[in-house]
Amino acid sequence: MSAQTSRMSSRRAVAIGAGVVAVAALLGVVSYTATKPDTSARVATGDSSVAEVSADPQAGVYPELAKLARRDGADPLAVGRADAPVVMVEYADFKCGYCGKFARDTEPGLVEKYVKNGTLRIEWRNYPIFGEESEAAARAGWAAGQQGRFWEFHSAAYAEGSKEKGFGTGRLDALAREAGVKDLDRFRRDRAGDAAAAAVRKDQEEAYGLGATSTPSFLINGRPIAGAQPEETFTQAIESAKTAAESAPEAAPEAEKGGKAGVSGEGEQ
Repeated sequence: MSAQTSRMSSRRAVAIGAGVVAVAALLGVVSYTATKPDTSARVATGDSSVAEVSADPQAGVYPELAKLARRDGADPLAVGRADAPVVMVEYADFKCGYCGKFARDTEPGLVEKYVKNGTLRIEWRNYPIFGEESEAAARAGWAAGQQGRFWEFHSAAYAEGSKEKGFGTGRLDALAREAGVKDLDRFRRDRAGDAAAAAVRKDQEEAYGLGATSTPSFLINGRPIAGAQPEETFTQAIESAKTAAESAPEAAPEAEKGGKAGVSGEGEQ
């Protein structure tokens, strides 16, 4: 275990109570199996298991985990209305091949079908687990978001063959240009600043607190899903969460007004 991982592990319970951590310990065995990491190198193996979603809207849902949805209408790393009935929190790494597969093959369909009609909100969490370049890419994505271009950076970073080019300094600048970031000097300052480091650290601590051991990992209204599952797995979970939310309108979470139906480009992935 690296020194950084050790430090992060010691802070796992900062944002999440002991009860949720106990639930997460179970989920770490049962649910987070689709991209099991090598424990010595934290490298996903890509187990092909498919998550099953029960027809019961409450099965496999943990209300405490649902509270991790931030629903901040000004969050540039989120797409969809802040008051959407369903929130999918996505913990991902730009160097993760399975995250890229989800971004290219599955997420665009979810945006088209559910985000644009106001049903779904997607909240990105930076969870860099593959070393220094992962961390650098996470900070760069956050910096692009400060100029309203996170999702364009996301698309560029997850394009086919992109991660093989690495995420060195020059490459991050190139991705920012491709994403349409206008002020590159500000982008460089932002990605190197304390605010970027703090934002990424906050997301990491949240994921560690959940017991998420691989990327991508998801929460859909408190239901955990691991790995780049088939689109059907996500649509079933979203439909189930929507049904549950509609049957209990009095329990709908308060959300900030002004949540966007999409960011620039209508959330194109």
